[in-house]
Amino acid sequence: MSRITNNIPAIVSQRELSQSQRSLSTSLQRLSSGLQINRGADNPAGLIVSERLRSEVAAVTQAIDNSQRAINVIATTEGALNEVNSILTDIQALVVEAANRGAFSDEEVDANQLQIDSAIEAITRIANTTTFAGRKLLDGSLDYVTSGIDPGLLADVQVEAANFGRASFIPVQVDVTAAAEKAELQFPGATVGSSDVALDVQGPKGIVTLNFPASAPIDAMVIAINNQTDATGVTAEFINSATQSGIRFLSEDYGTKQFVSVKALDTGGAFDVTNTSGGTVTRTNGVDAEATVNGAATVADGLNLSMNSRLLNVKIALDEGLGTQTTGSSTSFAITGGGSLFQLGPRVNTNQQSNIGVPAMQANKLGNRIDGFLAQLGSGQAFALRTENFDQASDIVDSVITEVTTLRGRLGAFERNNLQPNIAQLQITAENLTASESIIRDTDFAQETTELTRAQILVQAGTSVLAIANAQQQNVLSLLGG
Repeated sequence: MSRITNNIPAIVSQRELSQSQRSLSTSLQRLSSGLQINRGADNPAGLIVSERLRSEVAAVTQAIDNSQRAINVIATTEGALNEVNSILTDIQALVVEAANRGAFSDEEVDANQLQIDSAIEAITRIANTTTFAGRKLLDGSLDYVTSGIDPGLLADVQVEAANFGRASFIPVQVDVTAAAEKAELQFPGATVGSSDVALDVQGPKGIVTLNFPASAPIDAMVIAINNQTDATGVTAEFINSATQSGIRFLSEDYGTKQFVSVKALDTGGAFDVTNTSGGTVTRTNGVDAEATVNGAATVADGLNLSMNSRLLNVKIALDEGLGTQTTGSSTSFAITGGGSLFQLGPRVNTNQQSNIGVPAMQANKLGNRIDGFLAQLGSGQAFALRTENFDQASDIVDSVITEVTTLRGRLGAFERNNLQPNIAQLQITAENLTASESIIRDTDFAQETTELTRAQILVQAGTSVLAIANAQQQNVLSLLGG
């Protein structure tokens, strides 16, 4: 049947050619862009999933960058603290040198004092000038802010980490459930005895041997023992504050690490000491306080408490009045802000954040109310070299060195145990998410080049067929005698 009004073969050929041209265009776009999905119509469901994966990859990548930046901040902080450590070591050497008074002149002591003054100023300068991208690190701006601390109950509070979540402050309740005790031995007599006595008196600092003649009064023994306290760590006082009541041998500090040992050497005399329960012993240890912080048990060392949980990491030094009460006692304070918050995960919530505090490192902040502060070693201060309080000055420097090195260790542990594993885990997550997004969205070039070749052949064939279909209409002319 021959018709000229509608050329059905040409229409069919044109439709097939259009489809082939669309396939060719799609293949060219995928090969040129490298993506299977260039617009929503290509794969609506795949587009939704791949865009979510892209968003997650971007968040994970940024979390990796955040963690790396946190490592850089910690490296900068620790570098400054390392220099502070070196200066403190020099100060300790100067104190010990000045204590050699038998071979050290006043002029040399003054020269050492000048060096200590300069070193103290240097530490304060380091604390005030250490920055990272304009953010000061050691001036106390990264420390936690507390309120409501009663210095008559809490001698020192150091908040190392706190997780605020959505709260504007963190209440801290300290409940003392058992009192701390010093190590104690007692001798109930009013005199040494009828024979000479040699006593080995030993404490945490060391041991000395003291000789007492027969019938020596107890007050002479108290004086002799207290004169050696810096060598033994043992003090002596009268029982019930009366010379006739006997003598108490006490450790300087509280806790199970403190001990007192009093042994009478075999000199023919009798000198028996007892513990507070009346049992005959030669050595006794102190007792650590027992307390809870916000209901959680703490680790105690004498009057010093430490508590570490996911929400709060704090160290508290109880005042002697609070920590030695025999009945339960408590106090409270609040952490109102501060700390340095690090966003370590791809989602912004407390589970993927870490908060760590960096206390102020100025000389007047280094130390504590119990031992003293580093600034007190400066000229004209309570523990300057001219005062010859060398033992107290040395103890302060030791305490400050421990404080600084503990902070360095804490920062190092945070980097090693939190940041570095976090980066490794996030890198694996980013790899897997990127691989998943690639499967959905990236072009398979082997498959797509095959589709391109097929589309090219179909377009060429369709063009030729359309030309033939259009030429068929001319055959009608032969029927008209043309």
